[in-house]
Amino acid sequence: MKYIVKRFLGRGVEFDDLFQWGCLGLVKAIDRFDPDYPVQFSTYAVPVIMGEIRRCLRDDGPIHVSRTIHEQARRIDQYARAYEAEHHCAPDIGDIAEALDMDREAVVLAMNSKKQVRSLSEPVRGETGLRLMDVLGADTMGRVDNRLTLSMLLRDLTDQERAIIVRRYFQSHTQTQIARDMGLSQVQVSRLESRIIKRMREKAGGEV
Repeated sequence: MKYIVKRFLGRGVEFDDLFQWGCLGLVKAIDRFDPDYPVQFSTYAVPVIMGEIRRCLRDDGPIHVSRTIHEQARRIDQYARAYEAEHHCAPDIGDIAEALDMDREAVVLAMNSKKQVRSLSEPVRGETGLRLMDVLGADTMGRVDNRLTLSMLLRDLTDQERAIIVRRYFQSHTQTQIARDMGLSQVQVSRLESRIIKRMREKAGGEV
């Protein structure tokens, strides 16, 4: 199996994903093989495995994205470009959904369809020993929506404001540490943090 998979490396897909697709082909070969055939199983299985890997590569991975979602992603991209040119900032999920008459969930799905499919064996960032397959199963649409909104809100902050929020809420730094590195007092950092959070909440409509 590994020998077959190595023939498809270098096409932007990780070895583990190719191996998983090859295993799907192997299962199909086992199901379809007739021992009465005048050929060995390996002779029959190899082209079936290669065909399954080629099919997955042709369909851009194990998850096939429909033409409708591709078209929605194209419309969203066009709208976002026009919005940024006029307003000098990126539109949030609500703006896109209202302008294009789409559900928020459909907007998030279309935007994520343009991203590269992640490997199930990929380590989860910040979680020692966990892989992506270990944390799947929960309904994450709300969290995806919130992360996209948060990303857009962070882009609207100044460099100093963004640094304070990232260090406080993503890197677990204390206000005293931040104050020392920025040449401010702890009280100043505390006041800045409160004002930034309040402004972000107001802009997000209470969603963050």
